[in-house]
Amino acid sequence: MPPKNIARFEILEQREARLKYKREKAAAFKENETPESKKARLDADRDKAAAARRNEKPEVREARLKVARDKAAAARINEKPEVREARLKAMRDKASTSRSNETIEVREARLATDLLRHRVAALHEITENVESRLAAKRTMRNQDRSAENDSQKQARLTADNFRTTIKINNENTEEREARLDAKSTRNRLNEREDYQTQFKMMALNYEANNSYDNNPHIMIGEMAIVCPHCKAVKWKGEPPGMCCSNGKIKLIQQESPPEPLKSLMSGDTSHSRHFLLNIRKYNSCFQMTSFGATKEIREKGFMPTFKVQGQVHQFIGSLLPAKEEESKFLQIYFMGDEEKQVNQRCAAVQKVRKPIIESLQVFLHQNNQYIRLFKNALEKMPTDEYKIIIKADKVPQGQHPGRFNAPTMNEVGIVMVGNDFERRDIVLHKRNDTLQRVVETHRSYDALQYPLIFWQGEDGYFCGIPQVDPLTSSALAHKKVSAMAFYAYRIMLRENEENHILKCRQLFHQFIVDMYAKIESERLMYIRYNQAKLRSEEYIHLKDDINSMDFDPNQIGKMVILPSSVTGSPRHMHEYSQDAMAYVRRYGRPDLFITFTCNKSWSEIRNNLMPGQNATDRHDLIARVFRQKLVKMINLITKSGIFGETQCTQLNGKREVFPTHIFWSGCKRKLDRMTLTESYVRNYQIQ
Repeated sequence: MPPKNIARFEILEQREARLKYKREKAAAFKENETPESKKARLDADRDKAAAARRNEKPEVREARLKVARDKAAAARINEKPEVREARLKAMRDKASTSRSNETIEVREARLATDLLRHRVAALHEITENVESRLAAKRTMRNQDRSAENDSQKQARLTADNFRTTIKINNENTEEREARLDAKSTRNRLNEREDYQTQFKMMALNYEANNSYDNNPHIMIGEMAIVCPHCKAVKWKGEPPGMCCSNGKIKLIQQESPPEPLKSLMSGDTSHSRHFLLNIRKYNSCFQMTSFGATKEIREKGFMPTFKVQGQVHQFIGSLLPAKEEESKFLQIYFMGDEEKQVNQRCAAVQKVRKPIIESLQVFLHQNNQYIRLFKNALEKMPTDEYKIIIKADKVPQGQHPGRFNAPTMNEVGIVMVGNDFERRDIVLHKRNDTLQRVVETHRSYDALQYPLIFWQGEDGYFCGIPQVDPLTSSALAHKKVSAMAFYAYRIMLRENEENHILKCRQLFHQFIVDMYAKIESERLMYIRYNQAKLRSEEYIHLKDDINSMDFDPNQIGKMVILPSSVTGSPRHMHEYSQDAMAYVRRYGRPDLFITFTCNKSWSEIRNNLMPGQNATDRHDLIARVFRQKLVKMINLITKSGIFGETQCTQLNGKREVFPTHIFWSGCKRKLDRMTLTESYVRNYQIQ
């Protein structure tokens, strides 16, 4: 017999015969060996293999593993199902035994190695293999979890939580952002899948006996979201910055009125109910400026809304009336005799009660800083040449520029002779017969017109209110608060805070319409002074008129070109009509015309009314609930597919007013296409 280390020079047939003889000999030997000898042999083989693998080169190791994988794959192709199950069970038992004895460090190292190996393998697998692997993994996980008892389940959950906590604590900023984005995407996909499964084609299979009152995809829920910056309460679907622009707007809290205005606003007595029913008339008795509009719309019978068309304006006169004229508005405060003041107010406005006028007159003389200023200033005006100047943008001394209090007398205005004032300032003469228009962006605009709302004479909106940094509360350079953001802040409900404005019912309606006109005026003013930024000279209709040479270019159009972003403008309406026609040309005519209207009996409206209020007293609440309901309705159509799959949608911007019209388009029998458009009421109204 030749030595073992001597090289063999044999042909292929001789090598195969030798290896076969060797395998048969080893098999015969293994059949007759005892358990002790088998265990000793296996231990020796493992030690021998371990010693050989410690010294092998990487390329040799890869070649060996590849041969082992190919050999195992070839063997598993032909194995029977029962043999495969036995093999997998033996492997699981072996792995379970091995893992039960491993330490925490060994387990973490094993998991890290497995994770790295799986990631490397996942990079090279094709899509079909990925799907099959994930499906097999889910099936195996479900089988394992269905067989575990309560203690095993609790141990698994505890281990998962521990592992997740360690992973979260060790992740960096990029990993955390990626994890949160993936979680948000996964939640949206799961919600949408549940959404589509629950409501798919439901419009064609409606069950009248089913109740949808508590379905989260239909109901908007409670007003339970609290802003972390200003403590405003909102619904879940409302934008986080609608109350205070995510902390960039900070205004001082408006104080609740003391007696007697507090009792009159309660609605508990006959005087109080009469006052709330006629609160606009009582405000007219004490307003210091005259309110007017291009056209005020009045309808027959009960009219729960305040409607105007055109432009809103306010005028203010002198402190004293011209000779042989009666005192009006601001002039009534300086008649001297309180009884004459009361009689003059009752004569100017019909159907008001004298006791209420008397109590409110004393109340405003004591608390309104403007009235106290005007009375003191009048005593310092020896001739008619003196004027009272109320600065438009004066900030109280000692206050943060982003906050302001009720004005004190020396902060409101000054008495002077001459013309040292700006265009937006309010100039009050001692006596003349001219009226001055109060600019909408003057800080005294609100207090002079609505003394029962701003009973202290608090400053309203003006152009110089800066935004603040939410973290440091310091003013942001070149960032100003807009009129819309200012009044959105004012009409929000907040925790542990009464909102006096929302209690004023019909006067609140007038205030909202007036302030909306101010917001529109500010927007139009921006467009007027930023025509170069808007590149209005490039608008296609303007260029067509100039190129046609049929008109004088100096006489074309108006001084200000309104872009299509101005809701209700000709370009805005033209743009949406073109979009609607494009949808009809591409997808066909609409099959359904859906009108979505507001129901004042919705529980979300009734549950959030103040004591004694009706839905018609809170148009802010109605508008907010309607908006959320509209979003729910559109989601039912576009995301859940209650009429079928959606291919395109069109919505009339961000400023929807009700009723809303929805056009749904599809084939005659196969409902699979839709378009949405909305009607817009150009003349602003709350209904």
